[in-house]
Amino acid sequence: MTKKTTNLLGIIITILAGTYFYITCCSECGMSSKKEPDKEVMAPVADEATSYPFAFNEGEFAYSSNNNFNFNPSSSTILMPVTQDIEDGIGRLNSFLTENPNKVMDVTGYYKSDEENDSAFPNLGLARANAVKNYFVSKGIPSRLINIYGTLKNELVPKGNIYLGPLGYNLTERPEDADDKLKALYNRINSNPLTLKFNTAEASINLSSEQRQKFADISTYLDKVEGATANVVGHTDNTGQRATNIALGQERADFAKAYMMRNGISESKINATSKGPDEPLVSNATEEGKAQNRRTVITLN
Repeated sequence: MTKKTTNLLGIIITILAGTYFYITCCSECGMSSKKEPDKEVMAPVADEATSYPFAFNEGEFAYSSNNNFNFNPSSSTILMPVTQDIEDGIGRLNSFLTENPNKVMDVTGYYKSDEENDSAFPNLGLARANAVKNYFVSKGIPSRLINIYGTLKNELVPKGNIYLGPLGYNLTERPEDADDKLKALYNRINSNPLTLKFNTAEASINLSSEQRQKFADISTYLDKVEGATANVVGHTDNTGQRATNIALGQERADFAKAYMMRNGISESKINATSKGPDEPLVSNATEEGKAQNRRTVITLN
């Protein structure tokens, strides 16, 4: 083979090798450098706000409105104003209950487990139902004709910062043993009254779950029994002058009365007085004894 032929073959081999490496390597580099099309990003779908109607029916009597009483999260205060169709429904309900004395209205308030309950009631749903009950009463419906309940509904979804009508309504018959149940409730409250404890020179309230239930029982009794009142009596230890302790006991009783009023009990149904250091539960000889004597006791007349 001549030298010229050998050189020509070498050139050809070099060209072929370069082509091969370009195809297998550089073309892959080129492909990998190509920008992939952007993937479509799906926005999260927000849950639709829940909404419950202002609706009730009993036989031929029925009323329904898509509007209802509304509340902010963690609140039992009705958002105002109330719409005219709700006002109209309350008027019709009042007429129905007047014409049917054996009927009562059940109002059930809904709440979520992640809401904070700053009311005196066992749960926020019961506090919301109580607020609606008080609104009904302000429109002329007797409180004895309204039962209130609270139900956990974690499926509640607000619209912005408002729960739309977290309440349900039901017309029912007044139980035949209602009076017997009220007598039993009276005895239970007075045999184990709601007692609030205070530190020295302190007048503040922080209810336990058991105390919240006692408060709800007191509220129920005052609602159902015409002329019933609650006695709120402030007590102190014997530290300091008697006159000072009488005033401090009254301050505590008045504070408890104001707390009851903020939670829907009428001022006319609460009698607030002070016994100061005059009726100790135990001896004031120890700090433990003094702590037990600093209290406000709520009973029923």
